[in-house]
Amino acid sequence: MAKTLTIQDFFERFPSEDACLNHLMELRYGADFPCPKCGEIGKFRKLAKHPAYTCNCGHHVHPMKETIFESSHTPLVKWFYAIYLFTTTRHGVAAKELQRQLGVSYPTAFRMAHLIRAHMAGVDGDPPLGGSVEVDETFIGGKVRGQGQGPHQDKKTIVMGMVERRGDLITRIVPNVRRETLEPHIFDNVAPGSIINTDELHSYKRLHEAGYDHRSVNHAAKEYVRGNVHTNTIEGFWSILKRSIAGTHVHVSPKYLHRYLGEFEYRWNLRKSPLEMFERLVASF
Repeated sequence: MAKTLTIQDFFERFPSEDACLNHLMELRYGADFPCPKCGEIGKFRKLAKHPAYTCNCGHHVHPMKETIFESSHTPLVKWFYAIYLFTTTRHGVAAKELQRQLGVSYPTAFRMAHLIRAHMAGVDGDPPLGGSVEVDETFIGGKVRGQGQGPHQDKKTIVMGMVERRGDLITRIVPNVRRETLEPHIFDNVAPGSIINTDELHSYKRLHEAGYDHRSVNHAAKEYVRGNVHTNTIEGFWSILKRSIAGTHVHVSPKYLHRYLGEFEYRWNLRKSPLEMFERLVASF
């Protein structure tokens, strides 16, 4: 079983604000960072009352500059702990849970959560897929809400997914499931010559003309597996995503859905290396 970062491990490494700042300083600048002003190496020391370091010549370095921590009044140790929560849970972290655990206001927790999700998506990126790839689409949302003039029905959002078996996953929010909408995403992210597994949706019927080995199963006829042809991997991801939204977040606005998708992609793509989830996020600032 792959090792994960335990809460005891976390607090041993990051027991204080200074410990988090020192870690960020070393990650961003290294132990032998030459002063841009005087050129001296390794002469920076922490300022007593500010989250910055100073050289003997008086030049200051701010490790939080140009990161999601910049201009934040929330202590860095709380940011690190929030990142720890996001990278050690399977089903995500609601802003209400961050508010409770960090002791911050709900608007602060909400902002932190979305900045961390955006950072997860940026670090994850979209590596090209190849080999045997599964492609499918699903519908997210559709919650009834509102009073007074009558309930308002949020429209369901269509999400397209592409996953390389035993590899990475990529999602895209799409306006419809027409061929001219779905094909460009496949062309951009899946290497020509790859095996593409789909269901019977007509929009995929011409993939062979673009140089793909297209194979499909007919879900309408209750055919779900035929030899190595199936979409079980991507459907497994959809199941995790929908259970998490329903159980952890209850409802996700279409406005922010892309950020939640980036978060779940990041965890899925590092599922075999859980210890890297936290390290990679913090090291990428």
